[in-house]
Amino acid sequence: MNADTTEKSPTALAEFVERTATELGIPGVTVGVWADGRETFANHGVTSLDNPLPVDEDTLFLLGSATKTFTATALMRLVADGRVELDAPVRRYVPELVLLDEKAAAEITVLHLLNHTSGLDWNIVVDTGDGDDALTAFVARMAELPLIGEPGARASYSQAGFNLLGRVLENVTGLTYERAVASLLTEPLGLSHSFFHTADVMTRRFAVGHNPDADGDLAVAREWKLTRANNPGGGLASSASDVLAWARFQLGDGLTENGERLLPAELLHGMREQTVELRGSNLGDGFGICWFLREVDGVRTIEHGGSVNGQFVELLLVPERNFAVVALSNSGPDGIPFNRTAVRWALEHYLGVVDKDPVPLPYDEARAREVAGVYENDVMVLTVATDGAELTLGAAIKPEIRGAADFEMPADYEPASMGLLPGDGDEFIVTAGGLEGQRGFFSRDARTSDGARDSQDSPDPRDAGGTIAGIDLGGRLFSRVPAASA
Repeated sequence: MNADTTEKSPTALAEFVERTATELGIPGVTVGVWADGRETFANHGVTSLDNPLPVDEDTLFLLGSATKTFTATALMRLVADGRVELDAPVRRYVPELVLLDEKAAAEITVLHLLNHTSGLDWNIVVDTGDGDDALTAFVARMAELPLIGEPGARASYSQAGFNLLGRVLENVTGLTYERAVASLLTEPLGLSHSFFHTADVMTRRFAVGHNPDADGDLAVAREWKLTRANNPGGGLASSASDVLAWARFQLGDGLTENGERLLPAELLHGMREQTVELRGSNLGDGFGICWFLREVDGVRTIEHGGSVNGQFVELLLVPERNFAVVALSNSGPDGIPFNRTAVRWALEHYLGVVDKDPVPLPYDEARAREVAGVYENDVMVLTVATDGAELTLGAAIKPEIRGAADFEMPADYEPASMGLLPGDGDEFIVTAGGLEGQRGFFSRDARTSDGARDSQDSPDPRDAGGTIAGIDLGGRLFSRVPAASA
């Protein structure tokens, strides 16, 4: 459809935001749109059910993994200055790095970390304190982190990898990670509503997360922020106004509004070029440098989302149309569906670009029983189950991880309907619940010609032989747990 001026009006956006947030029961949301050379914001609700203040475009929300776009861009500033090389081993800048696999530790490059092809598993759940040595201590614990593959073999989203990039920034600049990002990015860009430290946030209006309690009622998430060592991968608090200003910088030619050059245009725009392919993911068709790249209705987009214990963000840019939209919400599990719906609404009503989910196949009992099982990574467990009529997927933090944590962790996702997609790629989509619209695929073991398992699993997850061995969801690999131990 063609987007007309009525559909682009601030009133239309405000009405959509209020209606959708109310339907989903989300306490507070804010949506910002950059289109036709101007900003439009729509806000609804309150920062907290316990201590409510109206949400506006300057209210601080935690950006979660969208922080990675700041970490990556700060690294690119060092690349532009010749202080970091993308293809250099990360040990050149973090010589203290020790991993379970010495060969991997020596081979992982800066680019492997930036495009999630390092082979590192998702993360280590450990609190290394609030001191300036938090990242130093985190890197010292990385010898405990499992590896899911050889460096460069495949993409698998790694929070730990970006935290390690934070240590690169520290060692190269001689500053703390937070100070490095401020001096390299947020200060020259005039992002005056973007902070890492809780002491900076608490004197300003900020949102808190909410999750369902035991009775299903929304309650304030008491653990507001993750540990300091997770700042590079997910610790920035910012506002819709600042995030939209950040998007405008990414859409531009590397200049600040005052004309100062922060990055050569070719380096900034190069972050949008695909470095590795993704498969079967709603997040994108591939990674650039940090950014998820996706084609929507014939238009190329770059995007990144994030979540932190009941707070959610989705940021999408369309460079060829000089367009950006950001959605921020403060309630799980419906924050993700709200943000996703808001981004889709903006794409359609401002650009005439329609983003639709693929339609799953009818239930197939034989295929359902083949994929049903328990899958895990270092922190989480996915359970795919069938009752003979439908497939469901549930996502939970491992009980031992939750029990050992000395801080509140996000709520689990209850089992919700999922369906397999057409084609021979073992792809699926979640069709209900807080993960509605999330896509992924099941991977298989490689097999030799006589049907025996090869000693080397195929690095190509498209391999059609063998049994189901893993599941990819949210860009992360989860390995199947043998039935006897599930």
